[in-house]
Amino acid sequence: MLLDRFLQGADDVGAEVQKIVAARVDVSGCIACDGCWDDGYCIVKDDWQEVYQGLVTADVIALASPLFFWNVTSQAKAIIDRCQSQWARKFVVKRPLPPTAAGHDRRRGVFFCVGGTSRGYFEGVKETVKDFFLVNEADYWAERLYSDIDAKGEIEDHPTALADAAELGRRAVEESWETSKR
Repeated sequence: MLLDRFLQGADDVGAEVQKIVAARVDVSGCIACDGCWDDGYCIVKDDWQEVYQGLVTADVIALASPLFFWNVTSQAKAIIDRCQSQWARKFVVKRPLPPTAAGHDRRRGVFFCVGGTSRGYFEGVKETVKDFFLVNEADYWAERLYSDIDAKGEIEDHPTALADAAELGRRAVEESWETSKR
């Protein structure tokens, strides 16, 4: 729901948005074959190629996941793990991503996460997401993390979360790229 509001906010100010639902794409985890070490491209053929295209062409990469045992869902983690090819491109092949169509050398990374306990175990997942953004040449630009949200739709009871997500979507598109992260 947070991601949908974020995307709606971006769409409202003219952005072209694409939503990839990790649970609905066929992306297996990385098999550590090192096939990507030659050119930075994953050799496993599945829906990863579509996900990869979305990542490299995006100006803003938004990731949303509930918190499962200090991390993202297994489906989202499979996508993150397949970014091993992005790691190989960046650190082994030493080839940067080309600028986006809008001319940005760096992307913006936005992370949404909800967790069921009041303790807010977000530190582990934030490190995973920061590395995901790093290899995709995205700055960890913004996050919205909410504790005590356990049931589907429960975020609607939060007084500002959905409106904040929509506003963040608008800002991600309209705010100057030179502006510091929020």
